[in-house]
Amino acid sequence: MRLRIEAGLALGAAWVLAGCSEPAPPPQQEEAPIVLKGGEWQITRKTTGYNTPTVTPAEYQQALKDIGEEKVCIAVDKDGVPDPDALAGKEGSDCSYKDKMLRKGRLIATLSCKSGAGTSEITVEGNYTADTLTLGTTMTRTEGGQPVLRTTHDLTGRRTGDCAAG
Repeated sequence: MRLRIEAGLALGAAWVLAGCSEPAPPPQQEEAPIVLKGGEWQITRKTTGYNTPTVTPAEYQQALKDIGEEKVCIAVDKDGVPDPDALAGKEGSDCSYKDKMLRKGRLIATLSCKSGAGTSEITVEGNYTADTLTLGTTMTRTEGGQPVLRTTHDLTGRRTGDCAAG
């Protein structure tokens, strides 16, 4: 019995040593980062949800028909982060990022903005390439500490060129 165990150990050690003679696989190259390009963008926002404390079914259905298109100049910082006001559109101004993650063409962020007599918080999540965006947004507007409006949008965009001088 002891002889079998020793033979098994010797055979196992030989297999391990035989594996060491093979060259190690080459290190994998890191993927080049996907960086959103600044410039002029054609943005489409489709309302997918609309809620207020007093919304009627007719108002809700009317809001769902809202599809807005705009051309906007989007500035992108050195790390590839787009201007938060451009992402907020008409739902906020003077926006800043509360948090953000951009990695491998994926954007997840929360924006904090001024909005009318109150503030809005906008969550943004979706995908991007250097010249396209496909995002979902959820905005909650509060006034006096109370939520007064919540909207959701599908946002798509494509870069059309450089921003006009001016």
